[in-house]
Amino acid sequence: MNLKQSLAQKTPLVGTFVKTPHFHNTEVLAYSSLDLLCLDAEHAPFDRAAIDTSILAAKSQNKPIVVRIPDSENATILNALDLGADGIVIPHILSAEHARSVVQKSFFGPDGRGYAGSTRFAGYTTHELSGNLAANKSNTCVIAQIEDLEAVDDIDAICQVDGIDCIFIGRMDLTVALKQTTPSHPDVLKAVEKIVTSTQKHGKNCGMFVGDLTELPHWIASGVSLFLLGSDHGFMLSGAQQLQQIFADAVAKNQ
Repeated sequence: MNLKQSLAQKTPLVGTFVKTPHFHNTEVLAYSSLDLLCLDAEHAPFDRAAIDTSILAAKSQNKPIVVRIPDSENATILNALDLGADGIVIPHILSAEHARSVVQKSFFGPDGRGYAGSTRFAGYTTHELSGNLAANKSNTCVIAQIEDLEAVDDIDAICQVDGIDCIFIGRMDLTVALKQTTPSHPDVLKAVEKIVTSTQKHGKNCGMFVGDLTELPHWIASGVSLFLLGSDHGFMLSGAQQLQQIFADAVAKNQ
């Protein structure tokens, strides 16, 4: 079962963001039991070369990998998909019209994704055109990130756009948009609940990031099935802090 099929079946999935624009971190995480990885090319300094080698590193272990791209321009979408990403996370989807535009850009067809048979996606000319068209249709995941008040207002229409595999809630940007300073503020939770309810109403997969992992049982019970949690930076910091604390405890026992 590929990632697109898992999203369609609302299989519970957990992945993490990769913030370091070097293939080593992605390669190490590809050995983990996480269901997928997400290169954060929106908020981390990934250029095309770093995205290229990081996707290759994930594929060395057959780890599904998506790219959170910085915008919804044709070239940006084309870049990530040609390099072999299993899908894209598109930030700041504002309306159903915007969502439909992104879907069109992600798939081959009239006014859609530009075709080249020389890419990693196409097997560097070793795959037939018909196979590439079929693979694009059956494998490419389009994840729409909702994090603006305009999108919350139009969420029912967005959830009915064909070709969107998942609605991903950008809770921190929603917090800022609502002029709050904590993602647990009632206004933020109300907006999040509205999005989740709409995804369930329209049978759309729902995903989110949460900073407080004690919330996970609630959101899973609410029907959320895709979680991108933490990051490689967070793992390094928490691991270092845990090591330091263990060392400090050992020193204290011998004083």
